[in-house]
Formats: sequence, structure tokens, C-alpha cells
Amino acid sequence: MIRAVIKYGVGRKGWRLLGIEDSFNGLLTSPLRITALTPVACKGLLQRGGTILGTTNRGDPFHYPGQQGTEADRSGEVAAAMKRLGLEGLIVLGGDGTQRIVMDLASRHGVKAVGVPKTIDNDLGATDLTFGFQSAVDCVTDALDRLHTTAESHDRVLVLEVMGRDAGWIGLSGGVAGGADVILIPEIPWTPQGIVQKIEERRALGRNFSLIIVSEGARVDGKVLGAGKAGSYVAEAIEAILPGIDTRVIVLGHLQRGGGPDAFDRVLATRFGVCAVDLVEAGRWGELVTLRNGKVDGVPLEEARINRNVHPDDELVRAARAVGISFGD
Repeated sequence: MIRAVIKYGVGRKGWRLLGIEDSFNGLLTSPLRITALTPVACKGLLQRGGTILGTTNRGDPFHYPGQQGTEADRSGEVAAAMKRLGLEGLIVLGGDGTQRIVMDLASRHGVKAVGVPKTIDNDLGATDLTFGFQSAVDCVTDALDRLHTTAESHDRVLVLEVMGRDAGWIGLSGGVAGGADVILIPEIPWTPQGIVQKIEERRALGRNFSLIIVSEGARVDGKVLGAGKAGSYVAEAIEAILPGIDTRVIVLGHLQRGGGPDAFDRVLATRFGVCAVDLVEAGRWGELVTLRNGKVDGVPLEEARINRNVHPDDELVRAARAVGISFGD
């Protein structure tokens, strides 16, 4: 996305672009942490994942962390730093939390901004897809492909824990693409008995192995299991009902966030970057770049407040059930 903004904004329109390092934190340090975004700066970016500018999930300027657990409102310093740098506005990449900060900066300090949805969780209701999501799904699919061989050869139940926060899109899409036997996501209530039923059905057919994918946000009795814990909980629950079964846990973790972006995300990020430049040039500040029904355009940034979760009757859920995938319910 940054590459597209540089090539279009600087290369074609002659803009001056500055990159702010580590999100808003780069405007809250002395000296400021900024870098000139020139055509040379985007060399080789197409094949790289992540961001050359760094990122953080602990940089909310309205609740900036201080010593001994204290917080301070430093949002005014962000606006003041932008003024000193002569910035007309911001192009901000991020998920719902980042875009909410942008909206607050606009309403309280008059900061102009265009938002771009970037999150592997794919949980922004304003857009059909966020870039980064498909690359994460590809990582999950590849992991399941590899695990299938060892699960089958050793007659094991393998539990793969994936990211997604409180949305099950990665688990759902990755599970369908990778041929999981059970998919556990936050939006569909499940029980250990429901999982075991599927395992036993497969064993009755001579399939003595199973692949289970569980989202880190999966819930039990209304409680979120959490990252690094969901997979272990599922494995222990299975073993409690089927003692002696060989169950192993794999936490895919931050592998989903690394590596090069896939072809789909490279194309989508390029389209988003071009649209962001067009919105700025048209003076359409306060909008969010989105993909809807195959078309990229801007919508009011306020729509970024709407989260998008998997509906239990989603078409992909119904397709998964139709091919025999269990959701543990």
C-alpha cells in the first residue's frame, strides 16, 4: 500500500510524503521519528510483508502509557507536530482501533485523514476485505496441508490455533481451504462433546486422525480462551473424554503476520493505495478506503466503528457444513 501511494503520489503527482515511524508514536518523541518517502524508499516493497515504518498497538495518543501504569492524553501533541512539519493530513493504515484514533483526532483537533483498512482479522464492517487477511489465510492453509501428512501417518488429532481476535474469519477460511475436520470460532458456540463426536465419526470410517482449527478468540462458557491458550484447552478437553488419544497442539502465532504478501493482497493493497491518493486529491478527507462488491472507493470513516463478525448462517459456514466440517456444536 505504501509503495502504491509513493509511486502514485510522489512519482506521478509530485507530492511530498513523510512516513511516521511506529504509528503515532513517531510524532510524540524528540526528535520526531519520520522518514522521507521517496521513490527510492519503496524499492523492493512489493515482495515484503509488514511495514517499513514499524507499528504498535500501544500508541493511542489519547491514552498514552506512562510510568507505573499511568496514562496521559497527548493527542494535542500529535496535531502540533503535524503543524510543525507542514503536513496537510494523514493516510493511516490500520484496523478498527487505529481508525477510531483517527476519528477522535479529527473531531477534537481538526486533523485531516484518510483511512486504509489493514488487518489480518478482516473484521471491519465497512469493507468486504482488508489487505493482509488473505496472506494470513494462505499461511493457515499451508500449515494444515503440512499437518495433514503427519496427522494421518501417526493417527493423531492435531489442534491448530490461529489468530483473528474475536472474529473467526481466519479460522473459517483457513479451515475450509485446508480441509479441517472441525472449525472452532468465537461466533458459533461449541462443546468438547461436539468435537469428540466428529472425531469418533471419522474413526468409525477408518479415518483415525483429525485436524481441528481453533480461533484464539473461541469462547467456553462465555469466556474467551485467548491467544496461546485456546489450542491447549481444546486438546485437554478431548483427552478428558477420549483418554489415550494422541493429541498435539500447534500455535501458529505470528507466522500468520510475517512473510511476503500473496498475489491477492499485493493487488488489493495497490488498489487501496491508489484510491487513498485519489481521495486526498479530491479533498475527501474523513473517508475510509473500502472494497465493496468488487469496487474500491471511499466511505465515511465513521463506518470503521462497525465490526464484522462471522454470522452463524454465513454462506461459507453453510458450505463448510455441507462438505462435512463440524463446528463443534
